[in-house]
Formats: sequence, structure tokens, C-alpha cells
Amino acid sequence: MRTDPTDNGGLFIGRRPGTAPLRYRGAPQRSAGARRAFDRLLAAAVLAVMVLVSIAFWGPIPAAWLWLGAQVEHHTGSGGLAIALSSVGMLLTLLAGLVLLKQLDHFWMLVRRASGCDQRTGAIGPVFTAATVVAVALFAIWFLVF
Repeated sequence: MRTDPTDNGGLFIGRRPGTAPLRYRGAPQRSAGARRAFDRLLAAAVLAVMVLVSIAFWGPIPAAWLWLGAQVEHHTGSGGLAIALSSVGMLLTLLAGLVLLKQLDHFWMLVRRASGCDQRTGAIGPVFTAATVVAVALFAIWFLVF
């Protein structure tokens, strides 16, 4: 009888499709030297793109939407429309950036496993944390010095 809480995620109802615990195969096989080097280079490039997207959250994306809102206010004279456009646009762009970061993180894990590393967790947390620390430090310097 399947009433053990560990079988169904702690609930005494059936598990939804796709919610079973993730089970990895054995450790990935070591590939040939050139292929492994290419995969490591590709993983580094994907990680660099993740860093750039994370840094964009703290400067270029908000600045671009605020500039666009200023242009709308200048041409239409409607401050409310400018604020609404900037707010909604910034929110949607930041959410799309998070979706992109999550997909890049999943791809990074796959590439790292292909290069022979037993990669089970992503790098989205440390990358976003580092980008936040750098952005806050730069803002503090800018705020206090200039």
C-alpha cells in the first residue's frame, strides 16, 4: 500500500507528474581531452554571460527604462504614463532576465556534466549574490563620493 509519506512528497495523495525526486545517473564519463577542454571553455562562456545578465539587473536595465519613461513624458507630457510604462517595462524585463538566467544556469549544469564534472547544483545563486554585492558596493561609493 502506497501511504508512506516519502513515496508521495509528504502528502497522502498522488504525486503530480514531473514532481518526483531528481535522480542522477552515475558520475559522468570523462570525455576526450579536446572535447573536455571545449566543454569547459563553453561552460566558462555561459557563466560569463550569466554574470553580465546579473550585472545588467543593477544598472543598464533600470536606466534604459527610466530613460524611455523620460522620453515618453517629454513627448506626451503625461508623467503618469511615463511612470506606468517605466514600471511595467522594467518589471517585465527583469522577470524575462530571471527566466533567461534560469535557462542559462540549467545549460551551464549540462555543459559542466558533459565536461566530466559531477555538477548537480547551479551557479545562479552565487552569481546573483556576487553581482548584488558588487552593485551595492559601487552604488555606495558613488553615493558617498559623488
